[in-house]
Amino acid sequence: MTKDDILRRIAGIMEETFEIDPAKVTPGAKLYDDLEIDSIDAVDLIVQLKPLVGRRLDPEAFKSVRTVADVVDALFGVLNNPTPA
Repeated sequence: MTKDDILRRIAGIMEETFEIDPAKVTPGAKLYDDLEIDSIDAVDLIVQLKPLVGRRLDPEAFKSVRTVADVVDALFGVLNNPTPA
């Protein structure tokens, strides 16, 4: 899965779960400031992303996430890491 594929999936999840216009879900969009995702929403997002990677996501990997690009990079790293997190 490419980073573009991941970005499209995240945009779809954001639209379905948080009713956020997918056009706003750009790599540079800040989760808290631009998309108004709070900490509870962030947990929901991680839960929604779990099926995408097919395994448990380590919350530690998402502590420094601030932008959509950060989420994409974190997921890309999990998908390309053969060892389960």
